[in-house]
Amino acid sequence: MADRLIDYSLRDGVAVLTLDSPHNRNALSTQLRAELRELLLSVRDDDAVRVVLLSHTGPVFCSGMDLKESRGGGADQQGVRELPELVELVASCPKPVVARAAGPARAGGVGLLASADIVVAASTATFAFTEVRLGLVPAVISVPLLRRMPATAVSELLMTGETFDADRAAALGLVNSAVPAADLDEEVARYLDMLGRGAPGALTATKNLLRETTGRRVPADYPALLALSAAHFAGEEGQEGMRAFAEKRPPAWVPTR
Repeated sequence: MADRLIDYSLRDGVAVLTLDSPHNRNALSTQLRAELRELLLSVRDDDAVRVVLLSHTGPVFCSGMDLKESRGGGADQQGVRELPELVELVASCPKPVVARAAGPARAGGVGLLASADIVVAASTATFAFTEVRLGLVPAVISVPLLRRMPATAVSELLMTGETFDADRAAALGLVNSAVPAADLDEEVARYLDMLGRGAPGALTATKNLLRETTGRRVPADYPALLALSAAHFAGEEGQEGMRAFAEKRPPAWVPTR
C-alpha cells in the first residue's frame, strides 16, 4: 500500500522490512511503530522466513522517536511506552535479524540496531544518543546497548550525547561490520548467505542460548547445556547436517538459487 511506512518483501527466505518514512527521517511515529510491531509478530511465526533484514530508504536509518508527536502529552500518552516491546520483538525474534544502516541512527533508532543480531553499517554512518541534550533519558535503549557494548562506553556516550562514527561503533561492538557505502549491500548479502546456511531450529536454539547465558556462571549450567547439545545432535536437523557433510552436499535447509 502506498500509504504504508514500512515496505515488506520475502525472497529466498529473507524477510526484508524497509523503513520508508524519509519525510521525518524514519522516525518512530505512531504509524511506523504499529507497522513494525505487526510485521515483527508476523515473521516470527512464518516458516517461510529464515532471516529478517531491517533496512531503510532515504539518507537516515532512524532518527528515534517522533518528537512532534511527543510534545504536549502526559507520561501515559508517550509513544516511548511502546519501545520496550519493539526492541524485544527484534531481540527475541526466533529468526536471525540483520540490520542495514546506510546512514545515521539516533537515540531509539540506535536501540533498534542494538537489538539486532548483526549490524552492518556504511562507514559514513554516524550514531548518537541525543536524549540528554533534549532533557530526556535513554532508559529503554540502555538495555539492548548494555548487551552489546562495554558499560563504560555506554555510560560515556549516553551522558555526553557525542556523535561517533561507524569505525568506533564497530570497535565498541554496536556494529559488526563497517564498510564503504559502495560495499554495503554486498556485505549484507554475505551475512544473509551465511545465516541462510544455518539450520532454522539450531539458529533459534543458539539465539535463545546466548540470551539466557549472558552474565551467568557457565560451569554450573553444564548439565542443561549438555542436554541441549545432545538433543540437537540426535535431532532431525543434526542428523541431516551430518549426513550432508558425509555426502558432501548442502543440507536440505540451505536455499537453492
